[in-house]
Amino acid sequence: MRRDVIHSLLVANRGEIACRIFRTCRELGITTVAVYSDADAGALHVREADLAVRLPGSAPADTYLRGDLVVAAALAAGADAVHPGYGFLSENAAFAAAVQDAGLTWVGPPVKAIELMASKTRAKELMGGAGVPLLAPVDPATAGEDDLPLLLKAASGGGGRGMRIVRELGSLPGELLAAAAEAASAFGDGEVFAEPYVERGRHVEVQVMADAYDTVWALGTRDCSLQRRHQKVIEEAPAPGLDEGLRARLHDAAVAAARAVGYRGAGTVEFLVSAEGRPYFLEMNTRLQVEHPVTEAVFGVDLVALQLRVAEGEPLDPVLPAASGHAVEARLYAEDPARDWQPQTGALLTLEVPEAPGLRLDTGYTGGDTIGVHYDPMLAKVIAHAPTRTEAVRLLAGALERARIHGPVTNRELLVRSLRHPDFAATRLDTGFYDRHLADLTAPGAGDPATAALAAALAEAVRATASPGPAPTPTRFGAWRNLPSQPQVKRFRSEPDGTEHEIAYRTPRTGTPEPYDAPGVRVLAAALDRVTLELDGVTRHFELARDRDRLHVDTAGASYTFTALPRFTDPATQTDPGSLLAPMPGTVVRLAEGLAPGARVEAGQPLIWLEAMKMEHRILAPASGTLTALHAAPGHQVEVGALLAVVQEDPDAAPVAASVPAPASASAPASVPEENA
Repeated sequence: MRRDVIHSLLVANRGEIACRIFRTCRELGITTVAVYSDADAGALHVREADLAVRLPGSAPADTYLRGDLVVAAALAAGADAVHPGYGFLSENAAFAAAVQDAGLTWVGPPVKAIELMASKTRAKELMGGAGVPLLAPVDPATAGEDDLPLLLKAASGGGGRGMRIVRELGSLPGELLAAAAEAASAFGDGEVFAEPYVERGRHVEVQVMADAYDTVWALGTRDCSLQRRHQKVIEEAPAPGLDEGLRARLHDAAVAAARAVGYRGAGTVEFLVSAEGRPYFLEMNTRLQVEHPVTEAVFGVDLVALQLRVAEGEPLDPVLPAASGHAVEARLYAEDPARDWQPQTGALLTLEVPEAPGLRLDTGYTGGDTIGVHYDPMLAKVIAHAPTRTEAVRLLAGALERARIHGPVTNRELLVRSLRHPDFAATRLDTGFYDRHLADLTAPGAGDPATAALAAALAEAVRATASPGPAPTPTRFGAWRNLPSQPQVKRFRSEPDGTEHEIAYRTPRTGTPEPYDAPGVRVLAAALDRVTLELDGVTRHFELARDRDRLHVDTAGASYTFTALPRFTDPATQTDPGSLLAPMPGTVVRLAEGLAPGARVEAGQPLIWLEAMKMEHRILAPASGTLTALHAAPGHQVEVGALLAVVQEDPDAAPVAASVPAPASASAPASVPEENA
């Protein structure tokens, strides 16, 4: 067989996965080539690559999804191979063919295998012939009450787009139309199929690796049941709580699936496992998965290195690597789980995760980078490996808890609480985990934000006294004088919940600020970046970082973000009632039919659709009333806080939240996540 030694590799991707592939390439002595959009000009993957080629534009459709530009970039940089990463063009058969037609080595499966697995309906037919267990399809035209609930799914693509749960026959026609429209918009293919919806199913997958010499490895199982918006949040290997018979059946089915399509390289066969322990084939991802590090940790392998070896024509060892221990991965997203998982943007001031044996951090960001609106909001993956599941989970939760993450709101607290939830500890896992527990997981915690605000106030007092220049002249306001030795007041707003804290303190002649009228609190040390307090006999440390008017406070078991507020409220900052503001930067994609000034709107009615970070967000009427102003139009780029419209509400109208993401369905289905960079 032809052997193609790879000397220079272009990664047709961005962010975390590009950085991860570059890491292996450096270890192997392979020159690395990045491609980047204008929005990614200063991104970490560009900084880490040996060479980089610009793809003009910012939107994925103009850059990372342009296979012709990527191939041209590889040729221009002198690369002799292309790795697609995950998402974007990674499962695009035409792109794989174009790479090979250009004389480049494709680090991925055969084009034919990608084509066979591209359509879920065709893939299921093929898998059925190979003896892989399937859910029986349901014809929507003849579906009856006994077929409910149904799951509607797009034949192409994933990520929950075009996916609907149907629990009532009367809603089936409308949901079919909506699912087909969404699938056509997202993937250019409106084909939708129906199958039984499995309540409380688990998402379990098998990592396969195959060479050109008929060796196929089944590298254990992974559980990926904890999902939001049909995308995975926490993954682990091996999947816990499966008996050996079920594991063997899953491994055999995965190997059969790979052989049925003549697979080569790394791939993943995904299954839905019912509460009764019956597995059903979902799909085969013909690429590397986001969660591949947990398999690497358990089997002691580098899957990217194996991909490169197979692409070069080398054989796999016929003996499967031995598994050891347990690994868990958590995806750190810039999003607010308490507000319908709303993605967040802005400057990432700090991203520091503790280093320890068994911990691994895969990321495409460092402190000082900016999180934009064009791409997935995943900041990093944190992976823990230990001899047992309990130890791995504890290690991961502790690392996340001690991490310093300053900037946009993240799901860090949700991850820690999920890992410590009794159902997770007891392996009561299924894809409805967040449907059931989200309210509890996002409720205010047992921390003490008031004391953290006190620490912030003391650090600010130190900053004020340390500022260069002459001492300020005492200012008189009526009978009150602003003297440093007298009680001072600082006001903060907790982010993102909006709670306000007013802290009184004074600075005695010793120069160390101290709280005013706070029995049981003693200041042991106060500096710009660290405050130590004794609280009822217990010493606690608070680490502080400032970013303009925001202060980030990290302490044992909790982190807080505060916005410093002026002493008195500025009336000019108030917003007119009924104003609809953009919750994030994005693009207006459509308006409600007939929406114009003077139109009558109802409370909760979607008025404006805003697209940001690969998700659509519906801007809802806050109350029933009349639209008095409309400043949004399809195609408009808007910044966070931009005024989109104004609704003059009727008296006694009940207000509602003005913005929610547009979900694929009202409740999370039992499958199928998909990652796009």
